[in-house]
Amino acid sequence: MMHFSYDEWLCYVKDEISDKTREELESHLYSCDQCLEHYLQALSENESSLPVLTNESGFTDLVMAEVSKQKRVNEKPAAVKQPEKSKKPFYQQAAFHYLIAAAATLLLTFSGVFQSLATYASAVEAPQHSKEKKLTVTEGVIDKTFAWMDSLEKKEANKK
Repeated sequence: MMHFSYDEWLCYVKDEISDKTREELESHLYSCDQCLEHYLQALSENESSLPVLTNESGFTDLVMAEVSKQKRVNEKPAAVKQPEKSKKPFYQQAAFHYLIAAAATLLLTFSGVFQSLATYASAVEAPQHSKEKKLTVTEGVIDKTFAWMDSLEKKEANKK
């Protein structure tokens, strides 16, 4: 991954770079922690030259007023607005789809489909027990060890 130098980030903070380079630097910041550190250092070093907001709430109000002006400019006039959409057929409305889903759920519930699915799922999840219980390797070793120890005890008892 290519990294940008501290000086490049300082030029970015001072707004001394082209728009193309600015876009490259900004997109790189999203993926590189090392360059983010350089950017933050350059920003803190150059912080004293940045403008100070004396009336923050007034600035916010001005920005919001400008945004609302932009919205009004971008809106279409009432005469140019498109006519309202015609009413959709009943089968394209959301209420109809909910009604069909509810009816299908009730039908499947009362017909026992969900119950048979639940039974099938529990049968699949439950391990198949055979008549003979198979021992694990560890259990087999332990059983043989105890049998060997029992045979040793019997031999000792027979000697006495």
